[in-house]
Amino acid sequence: MTTSLTPAGRRLLAAASELFYAHGIRAVGVDAIAEAAGTTKKTLYDRFGSKDALVALYLDDRAHRWQQDLEEEIARRSPGPDRIRTVFDTAHRWLAGTTRGCAFVNAYAEVGGTDHPAVPVIRAEKEWMRRRLAELVDEAGVADPGPIAATIHLLYEGALVTATVGNDPEALATAREAAVRLLG
Repeated sequence: MTTSLTPAGRRLLAAASELFYAHGIRAVGVDAIAEAAGTTKKTLYDRFGSKDALVALYLDDRAHRWQQDLEEEIARRSPGPDRIRTVFDTAHRWLAGTTRGCAFVNAYAEVGGTDHPAVPVIRAEKEWMRRRLAELVDEAGVADPGPIAATIHLLYEGALVTATVGNDPEALATAREAAVRLLG
């Protein structure tokens, strides 16, 4: 993954990550990425092969950082409602100070329905989140965790979009409390 990148590759990934998230994938060209990283387009293509591959790596790297951060926060809590609350609270912290929302939803809006190499990365992150929520609901002792976990996942995804697109700073808190009530 990113640990095997050269210093120039890491700078390119960092610059691309910032630019893609702030402006969108299609709006950012390789010239802008190379300039922001202090490299050349040739270096970008030498390290990543294509802009599309860089997009997929940006999302993969973001997914790993999110998952690691979330797992660290979850590990600090006992199984049950506090762990579910932590998912929403951690997402709220990640969204703080931004109006762009979920990087994966944004990316899918740009490349979904195509054979772009980022599509499987986006789907894998969303599937990981669904599975992780199902594990947390199961750990909370819910008798039939599947339907409750699916509903909590919908609350989570909807709150991510509503927090930014709907300009609702309380969306994640509202969804968090609804999710906890579902646990019974």
